[in-house]
Formats: sequence, structure tokens, C-alpha cells
Amino acid sequence: MTIAEKQQQLLDELNLFQDWTERYQYVIDLGKKLAPMPEDLQTPDRLIKGCQSQVWLDSSFADGKVNYAADSDSLITKGMIALFVRVLDGQTPDDILQADMSFIDQTGLKEHLAPTRANALTLMAGQMKQHAIAFAGK
Repeated sequence: MTIAEKQQQLLDELNLFQDWTERYQYVIDLGKKLAPMPEDLQTPDRLIKGCQSQVWLDSSFADGKVNYAADSDSLITKGMIALFVRVLDGQTPDDILQADMSFIDQTGLKEHLAPTRANALTLMAGQMKQHAIAFAGK
């Protein structure tokens, strides 16, 4: 499935919920379903700087694809990073770098989050693209 298809699938799922609190809970549930990141990878060098909560991001490269592992000490933040992992995990570096991450604006999340948490969405997407840059020449 392409990144655009994954984004649309996620937007379709979120659009099933009319009420913001239901969407919020859905995002939290996505975070709860995110594979746990081993504690030995939750190191300061893997923290996404600028986020209000602690958010760890790690990546690996195999068979031409980038694989992400992420975690957070906050349920909503873990749900937010889970959105990006779901969309970008298992994609090629080039596809990740070309991905239009503005889909996150269509989720409605930014309007219902504190400005610092909304800013975290941009930081997360940017950091994931930075990881893809590191693998792009391999």
C-alpha cells in the first residue's frame, strides 16, 4: 500500500467519528496498539527534541525499506507518533521523502490540541523524514 493510500485509509477511519472526543480516543488507542519500543532504545539521542512529552524514535533499514520504532511517555503523543509510524513504516526512503505530510491537517488533530502538542506533529514528521534521508543513499 502506498503512503497516500495509507493516509487516506487513516483519514477514512477518523472520519467515522463525528465527535472530537471519539477521534481523540481512537488516536490514543492507536498508540496503545503501537509495538512497544525496547527500553534500551529509549535513550536521549533518540528523543525528538522540542516535544512537550518525551517521544523516542528509532529506525532501521532492511530490504530497501525504512522501519520505525517509537514510543512516548504520554498516551496522546504516543497515538500521534503511531499515526506517522502507520503511514511511513515499511516504505522506501524516497517515498518517505516525497510524502505529503499535510494529511495530518485533515485529521483535525491540530485544532483540538494545545499549540505545543500540535507543534509536536510537525516535529515528528520532520524527524521521520530525517531518518529517511540517512538511508536514502543506501
